[in-house]
Amino acid sequence: MPSIEDRFLIIVLALVADAVFGEPKALWQRVPHPVALMGQVIGWLDRTFNRDTAPAPERRFSGIFTVAALVLAALIAGQIIAIVLDILPLTILLEGAILAVLIAGRSLHDHVRDVAAGLAEGGLEGGRRAVAHIVGRDPNSLDEPAVARAAIESAGENFSDGVVAPVFWFALLGLPGLITYKLVNTADSMIGHRTDRHRDFGMAAARLDDALNWIPARLSGWLIAAGALCAGEDAEGAVRAMHADAVNHRSVNAGWPEAAMGGALGLALAGPRNYDGVRIDDAWMNRAGREDADIADIHRALKLLIWSSIAHGALYALLAILF
Repeated sequence: MPSIEDRFLIIVLALVADAVFGEPKALWQRVPHPVALMGQVIGWLDRTFNRDTAPAPERRFSGIFTVAALVLAALIAGQIIAIVLDILPLTILLEGAILAVLIAGRSLHDHVRDVAAGLAEGGLEGGRRAVAHIVGRDPNSLDEPAVARAAIESAGENFSDGVVAPVFWFALLGLPGLITYKLVNTADSMIGHRTDRHRDFGMAAARLDDALNWIPARLSGWLIAAGALCAGEDAEGAVRAMHADAVNHRSVNAGWPEAAMGGALGLALAGPRNYDGVRIDDAWMNRAGREDADIADIHRALKLLIWSSIAHGALYALLAILF
């Protein structure tokens, strides 16, 4: 199996491949995407073990059992795949291809760019339609500045859990770590909600996802600050906002990249929002910043995202050289 220095090289190759090629839509129209398969498994477990009539303690236990089974299956599957790939030629390229499929840097960039295009071409309704693909809040409650802020917040948060975190766990544990992270993160997105159905059953998935993202989220914030240096944005403001506001976010992790993004761009991000008709009074990240974000700010965020991604790749390139 690849050594630690080989894994760093694989990461650089995968990040470049994702940036250049993104999601090959023609391929995923013919075969199911691995994350879609993970979602099908999680959906079946939810339907099978999350009984509406069960008391809360039983549902919490069922959720713990479900997550434990998912983690065990992911570790075993990842190890088997790694062993098989080690027998084949071009192991580094094959593992790089798997990693590239399971990170979402180019996809994130394109979805955020689509929000700017939606606002420019279709006004508020166009922006709402585009932003609905990347945020969970009610898009109909958003005005144009809120749509722009939501897209920028998504750029920060999803840079963390869609790119930095899967790469981090691959660097640490190889394919078993990568697949385990993606499965837990997918479970959190599907069942880790505070709804009546999933508050108890999804608690284990949400808590484990928080733990797995703890280091990557903070690393993401610092990468955004580093990217701000090259993007001509306020790196010092990013660091200031992280230290002042990240811990006030309702998520133990999302505040770090969101605060860094807001501080770098001079924008106030997060704050109160509506989910499923319920108002959530979240804290503002970089409260002193502007609330009236616009299309130009989305494009600034995209430039910052690109430079943060370059800093991310440069970090692992440096590690590959040093090791």
